[in-house]
Formats: sequence, structure tokens, C-alpha cells
Amino acid sequence: MQINIINNSQHPLPNYETVASAGMDLRANLTESIILKSLERTIVKTGLFIELPIGYEAQVRPRSGLAAKKGITVLNSPGTIDADYRGEIGVILVNLSTEDFVIENGERVAQLVIAKHERAEWIEVTELSETSRGSGGFGSTGVK
Repeated sequence: MQINIINNSQHPLPNYETVASAGMDLRANLTESIILKSLERTIVKTGLFIELPIGYEAQVRPRSGLAAKKGITVLNSPGTIDADYRGEIGVILVNLSTEDFVIENGERVAQLVIAKHERAEWIEVTELSETSRGSGGFGSTGVK
């Protein structure tokens, strides 16, 4: 699929690192470094603007290495970029570690996954079909 993109950053376009990659890394587009203190959050701009076709979204997801090694994650994961949004892609990062984290220009801060989605049409009814689970919620299917 082809997607229109404006790249106002100093960095190459996001790309798939391997033939089987689902996501493309997003890079910070900064004029100066950002120090993200413990439990702080910030919006990191990317310099990228996209035009998705209707029926698709772009999902902004954490990078597993940053999360596992540094405690840095995407706060509203996954963040959704709708097909009608034309603003700059920003990544809401949060520092869940006890140490400061420095975000440098060009740092890979998140990944972007393009996903097809459906639009739902609600059909209001008075009762739902029965299942073996029923209304069992969180943890109702067991622990192991």
C-alpha cells in the first residue's frame, strides 16, 4: 500500500528493518535534547505528517528495547492516528524508571504500525446470546 507522507524532519523516512517487521521506527525530531525525569511524560515530535486512506489507522506503539532496558514507554499505547488527521505525528512518552532518560535528536522512540479497521454499526437489543463465560470478567478464566 502507498501512503502520502511529508517529512519535515532531518531524518530518513520510517522503514521496516526486516522483511517480516510489522512496525517502522519513529525518530525524535528535536532542536535540543529532552531530559525525561522519573514518572514524567512528554510529547516527542517526529516531523512527519501522513495521509492515511479511510479504513486504516496508524498505531504508535512502544519499542520493546526502550521499555525493557530503560522503562520508557508510550503512555496511550497504542496511540491511534486516524485517517482524517493531518497534523504532525507526536509520541507521548513516559519514563517509568527511577532514572532520568535523555531523548536525543534522531533517537528511535516508538514504532508505527499501519492497520486496517472496520466501522461498527450498533444494533440495540434487549438481550445477548449465552456463552460458557457469561459475564465473567477480569481473571474469570483462571490464572494458569
